[in-house]
Amino acid sequence: MSIVSQTAATPPVTLVLPALELPPVRNEEPTRKRWTREEYYRLAEQGWFQNQRVELIDGEIIQLSPPSPPHSVAVELVSDVLRKIFLEGYSLRHQTSVVHGNYSQPEPDFAVVRGNIRDYVNEHPKTAVLIVEVSRTSLAYDKNRKLHLYASMGVPEYWILDLNSRRLLVYREPVAEASAPFGFSYATAMTLSEAETVSPLEKPNAPISVAAMLP
Repeated sequence: MSIVSQTAATPPVTLVLPALELPPVRNEEPTRKRWTREEYYRLAEQGWFQNQRVELIDGEIIQLSPPSPPHSVAVELVSDVLRKIFLEGYSLRHQTSVVHGNYSQPEPDFAVVRGNIRDYVNEHPKTAVLIVEVSRTSLAYDKNRKLHLYASMGVPEYWILDLNSRRLLVYREPVAEASAPFGFSYATAMTLSEAETVSPLEKPNAPISVAAMLP
């Protein structure tokens, strides 16, 4: 007699894995990188902006257009006019930085600041008594973002020389305005034709012909 041994079937084993805790799904929009002034300086030192004119506005690096011949002539004319008025006790800075906080370093065409050139060896000025932008293609930018930034810096007077319409836009008295970019704007605004004159707030007895600044 043959004996057949039977082995009982081994029941299947069910593996129980620990539950995974997945992070919640977030529908977030991508964000922009805000550059600080320190990072901006490092980029410049590494050669990122060679042969370019740039400025830092609220953490954004803005590339400025190269000056056209009319723009270049107007810059020289404005320089001649301002240098005759702002003498001892002032420095006229041309396309050189002013700074605001950690995220903005605009480079206006002109900034009239108190003091002399050597006062700013270690740090750019944080405000100015007068800022002037010569505008041909950048009028919307100069009238909006730059205007509100300069108001937030406490610049008492801001001029835009509009080459296309041959006029001077004059803004005075920075005031807080919650709805404005940077939270500030100007209380008064004037539009002067090339036939008119203007006197800076800092030099009320020194009238300047608008036509003298236009190419």
